[in-house]
Amino acid sequence: MNQPINFVFFGTGPLAESVLASLVRNGYTPSLVVTKPDAMQGRHMQLTAPHIKTWCEMKDIPVLQPKVLDSEFYHQLVTSNYQLFIVASYGKIIPDNVLNIPRHGVLNVHPSLLPLYRGPSPIESVLLDGVMTTGISIMKLDSGMDHGPILTQNAFMINPASTAQTLEVECGQLGGELLVQVLPHYLDGTLIPKEQDHAKATVCKKITKDLGEITLTTRADEVQRKFRALTPWPGLYFFITHKEKEIRIKVTSVDLILEGNETLVASDVILKVIPEGKHEIGWTEFIHGYMN
Repeated sequence: MNQPINFVFFGTGPLAESVLASLVRNGYTPSLVVTKPDAMQGRHMQLTAPHIKTWCEMKDIPVLQPKVLDSEFYHQLVTSNYQLFIVASYGKIIPDNVLNIPRHGVLNVHPSLLPLYRGPSPIESVLLDGVMTTGISIMKLDSGMDHGPILTQNAFMINPASTAQTLEVECGQLGGELLVQVLPHYLDGTLIPKEQDHAKATVCKKITKDLGEITLTTRADEVQRKFRALTPWPGLYFFITHKEKEIRIKVTSVDLILEGNETLVASDVILKVIPEGKHEIGWTEFIHGYMN
């Protein structure tokens, strides 16, 4: 049985959910989970709690949802003698005074093979770049961005049909398993984190909505990479002029298997779309209805 430890888990989204579930399943239940505030979501903009909050409430795990990590938040944490913080896809920069609270420091589950793909979008960026291999790094956070020393890493081949959505879940499952394996050795001092090779570091950028725009003559391989990387958000789209009006067309399905030379373009691989204000239709139906 794992030795109990008084720790706080920071995280939001599918990767964090998978890591937290793995921890709890293996006897590491956090004393507190810190996640993002409830937010307006969906077509009717209803105030919705993060899935991780709902899951924690079912498990009777206390949840904190600070808007800002200010002095009040610091004092809430510093008074409880927490021994460790674990961070997985939290989405906020944790200030140095908070990082310095726990005796065993702060561990982070990062979905890339650091020092490659430091920054806010490692999952989307490997798909955009079309690389075949990525991995999980368990690292100790310091004040730099994804800069701290590494406890362990695990590489794996990316499924050719993976999207950012499915790859995030996979990274969370593998990251949770890896964290559970190394945690006892880190806590007893037998696993010493090793400094990254900072000279080899690469940094990825934040994903923005405009990245999803393509044209029908964009190269097919770029469309495939973008579709994988930008699903579910921000998604792929293009504009056409129809009945003297510019309308936005959302791309909902792309042939990810088709390979060819540089002559293949977007219109060769798009399978389904949603014209603005309409229902999803197949590519052939779209061509007949909108492009003739």
